[in-house]
Amino acid sequence: MIKTLFAFLLITLSLQTQAQIRSGRITFERKTNLFKKFKGEDDVSQWLKEEDKIKVDYFELTFNDTCSLFKPQESDLREKMEWATAKNIVYQNLNTNKRYLIKNFWGEELHLTDSLFKRKWKITQSSRKIAGYNCRKAIWQANDSTKIYAWFSYDIVPSLGPESFNGLPGTILGLATEDGGVIYFAKKLEILEPVTATFIPPKKKKTYTVPELKAEIKKRYGKEKWFKGLLESHFGIW
Repeated sequence: MIKTLFAFLLITLSLQTQAQIRSGRITFERKTNLFKKFKGEDDVSQWLKEEDKIKVDYFELTFNDTCSLFKPQESDLREKMEWATAKNIVYQNLNTNKRYLIKNFWGEELHLTDSLFKRKWKITQSSRKIAGYNCRKAIWQANDSTKIYAWFSYDIVPSLGPESFNGLPGTILGLATEDGGVIYFAKKLEILEPVTATFIPPKKKKTYTVPELKAEIKKRYGKEKWFKGLLESHFGIW
C-alpha cells in the first residue's frame, strides 16, 4: 500500500512538472483609451472621434527560462493613428539583470540599455483565467496616483512579462492601469523552444542610458508644449 501511494505521488509530481511551461511565444493585445491618454489637452475632442478612442495594437513575447523579447507583431495592414501609441521592442535577461530597449521617435530608432526594472508587488487572492491559463492578480503602486494590476500564471515559469515587466512567480499574461486606460491581455500561447539568437539585441553604434536618452529628447523637444507628456509616455510606468 505504501509503495503504491509513493508511486502515485511520484507520477503526480512528474505530471505537474511536465505541465509547467518554460519557453514559448505569447501574442498580446493592447487596448489604449486615447481620451484617457491625452486627457488635459484642450483640443483632444476636436481631433479625436468617439469611434477612434480605443486603439488596438498587437505584440509578441518570445521567452525561455531566463530571457525574453517583446516586440510589435508584424503586419502589412495600414495602421490608423500610428503615432498615438508607443511600440517598444524590449529584451530582458534575468541572468545579467539587464534590459535593452528600442524606442521609435517619429521613424528614428533610439537604443537604450538599463538594468531590469524592480517593482514591489502585492499578490492578492483574486484570480481569473486568461488565454486558457489560471492567473493570480498582483498590484504595483506605481506612484501616488497610479496602480498597475498584473495577472500572472504559476503554470508558465519564467518571471517575465510584456514591456519591461517581471518580478512575479510566473509569467504575466495581463496588465492594466487602474483606470483601464491601457490594458494588455494574452490572446494565445504557443509552446516552442526559441533559438538563442532570438534574445541577442542588435548592435548599434550609439546606445543611450536612461539619463542620456532623456537629455537627448529634452534637447530636441524640450520647448514643445507636449514635451512632458512625451517623457511620461516613454519613461513612465511601462
